[in-house]
Amino acid sequence: MSEYEPVTGAINLPNPRAEKPLAGWRVLVPRGGPWGDSVAASLRMRGASPIVAPMINFAATDDAPALEAALGRLAAGAFDWVTVTSATTVDVLSSHRAVIPPTTKVAAVGESTAAALIAAGYRADLVPSEDNSAQGLLDEWSAATEGAFPLRVLALRSAIAKQVLSVGLARVGHHVEAVVAYRTVGVPVAQSVIDDVRAGNVRALLVTSGSVAEQVHGQFGPIPEHTLVAAIGPQTKHDAEEIGLRVDVVASDRSAESLIEAVVKAATQQA
Repeated sequence: MSEYEPVTGAINLPNPRAEKPLAGWRVLVPRGGPWGDSVAASLRMRGASPIVAPMINFAATDDAPALEAALGRLAAGAFDWVTVTSATTVDVLSSHRAVIPPTTKVAAVGESTAAALIAAGYRADLVPSEDNSAQGLLDEWSAATEGAFPLRVLALRSAIAKQVLSVGLARVGHHVEAVVAYRTVGVPVAQSVIDDVRAGNVRALLVTSGSVAEQVHGQFGPIPEHTLVAAIGPQTKHDAEEIGLRVDVVASDRSAESLIEAVVKAATQQA
C-alpha cells in the first residue's frame, strides 16, 4: 500500500468572497480619530478600501461659564444623575477634569459611550439594554432608577442635539438641567473625495448622525443610485430623510460593528 492515500470526494476550498465580502468596495468613513481608525481597520479586514474623510468636528460650547458652573455643581454633589450621550461628551468631561462624586450615578446612551467613560476613569451605572439611543435610555429610566422621584439630573449634550432625553425626563417631573457641552461643526472634504462620490466610485457611505447626514447631503448633493447609504440607527435614518438624503440600510443597533455588518449584508445580497 502506498504511504500516501489518494484524496477522494469534493475538496472544500476557502471562499475568498465569504472571507472578504467587501472586496472591491470603497467605503467612505465620515469621522476621523480613534473611531475612524477603528472602523477603517474593520472594513479592511472585510476586504474594503476605506476612505477616511472627516465631515464633522467638535468645538467648545459658546457658553463656557454655564458648562463650568454646571460641572462645579456636579462635583459638589448637586445632582443625583448625569446623562452622557456621546463619547465626545466624555472628552469634554476629561478635558475639564470633571469630578463625578460617588453619590451621582452616570447614565450612558450606549455601549460605546460607556466604554469611553470607563477608559477615561469614570463609570457607567446605566446603559440601555436594547436601544442604544436617547429614547432607549428614556424608555428604561424608570425601571433602572427603581421609581426614585423626583431626581436631580444634569443632561450634557451637543448644541444641535434633539433634547429627547432631557425633555422626556422633565415631562415626567424630574428636575433636569440641560447644558451644552460642545458644538458640532462641519468640515469640508477634499474635492477629490467629492468627485469620487459624485462619479459613483464610492460603493458605500456611512452616516453616523444627523449632523453627518447634513454634511453628506450638502457637500455631495444627490447620491448615485448604486451607492449604498448606511445609517447607524433609526433616528439617524429619520434625520437623513428629513433633509432629503436617501438611506438604503440601517444598522440593527447604534454601534460601528453593526453599521459595518449592515453594509456587509447588503453587499452579500448584491453578489
